[in-house]
Amino acid sequence: MRKNLGIKTWLCPMPVLIVGTYDENGVPNAMNAAWGGIYDTDQIMLCLAGDHKTTENIRKSGAFTVSFATAQTVVPCDYVGLVSANDVPDKLRRAGFHPVGSEVVNAPLIEELPMALECRLIKFNEDGICIGAIVNVSADERILNADGGIDPDKLDPILYDCITHAYRRFGEKAGQAFSDGKKLK
Repeated sequence: MRKNLGIKTWLCPMPVLIVGTYDENGVPNAMNAAWGGIYDTDQIMLCLAGDHKTTENIRKSGAFTVSFATAQTVVPCDYVGLVSANDVPDKLRRAGFHPVGSEVVNAPLIEELPMALECRLIKFNEDGICIGAIVNVSADERILNADGGIDPDKLDPILYDCITHAYRRFGEKAGQAFSDGKKLK
């Protein structure tokens, strides 16, 4: 038996995305973006309110990074989502994050977050949806597998549980996706 719960924003779980930008003076900033995901095969979308410093920075610079929060960085990743750079310009330092410049886009990478999508702004839709082209994926070697790809267990990303407003660890593998059209037997 099902129970109707009404309209909820419960696409659960969701990745915890940390969006990095520079302002017009080169000051690094990052925010925790609750709503985002893949838009196309080489594009990402983020739902960003117009009053965020991050939104202003992306509009001015045309670039941003999207890093994945990890189990080891729950507290600072939550902090950069709760505190606005409009009020606390040095919130990255206060969070204990160390920004370094991307070699590909004019936006910071965060040393403590081992995987990032480096993006160029394609456009902002009228409803605040930011669409970016993924021009590079960078990863710290410590999260790579023997084949040089990302090892999700080593990355240890966290997910946002929008039902209970909690962060959760990425779980164990439940099965293998079929890439050749096979059906389950």
